[in-house]
Amino acid sequence: MQLTIRHETHYAYSAPLAYTIQQLHLTPRIEPQQRALSWQISTPGRCHAYTDAYGNLSHMLTINGSHQSLSLVAHGVVETIYPHKGRLNLIDTLSPLLFTMPTALTQANPAILELAAASLPDQRVTAGTGHLLRLAEHIVGKVAYESGATMVTTTAGDALALGRGVCQDHAHLFLACCHAWGIPARYVSGYIDPGTTGHAASHAWVDAWTEDPDFAGWVSIDVTHARLMTDAYCRLAIGRDYDSAAPVRGVRQGGGTETLRVDVQIVPV
Repeated sequence: MQLTIRHETHYAYSAPLAYTIQQLHLTPRIEPQQRALSWQISTPGRCHAYTDAYGNLSHMLTINGSHQSLSLVAHGVVETIYPHKGRLNLIDTLSPLLFTMPTALTQANPAILELAAASLPDQRVTAGTGHLLRLAEHIVGKVAYESGATMVTTTAGDALALGRGVCQDHAHLFLACCHAWGIPARYVSGYIDPGTTGHAASHAWVDAWTEDPDFAGWVSIDVTHARLMTDAYCRLAIGRDYDSAAPVRGVRQGGGTETLRVDVQIVPV
């Protein structure tokens, strides 16, 4: 499949800014199941390309001097291949054990431990893909999708207590359960052809380590839809949680009140 993608992020401020610095994860990862046929990022200021510690193709954007708005545009065409059973045949340089440690956003509490115990096998038994999909089903049964219900700082425990959230909350809750059980799992940011699902084209999901009879490795799971990743997905970045894989994240000096508008368009071919 080929996905034509355009992602525009526009910031407007009530007062001038003196300085902006942002980390961008807006370039598709280089992986066996996807490749960018064309890709371009347009930004103001200085934009330095680099590869981060997780192998994500990243940019560091800096803007000096007075400015009161900021527009970022990423667009191109990505060719994707259907991953058999959601499996990622990657050659990783990072140990999966790196993705077993909780973060502030994925810390387990008693309610999360109870959810993990109801969904995953005994900790002495390795988890297969079926167990991981059952966990995803239980999570979306506990946390209904509701746009705007949470913020990027909402923890997995807070989202579970609230009973509402978005894709990043589903992903964080999945990670919290897996980490509590010693299962490697990591956050994924990217795009999805929304089709008729009604969810945003900018998306978050997870990779989890599975131990199936015929495969041991990473399997990619869309927790929000409780299904395996298909060729309708484009992967931008992986990380331990939202903070390390967010498409755009940064700080500013000045600016007053911020207004954010994001527009993502995906056309499958």
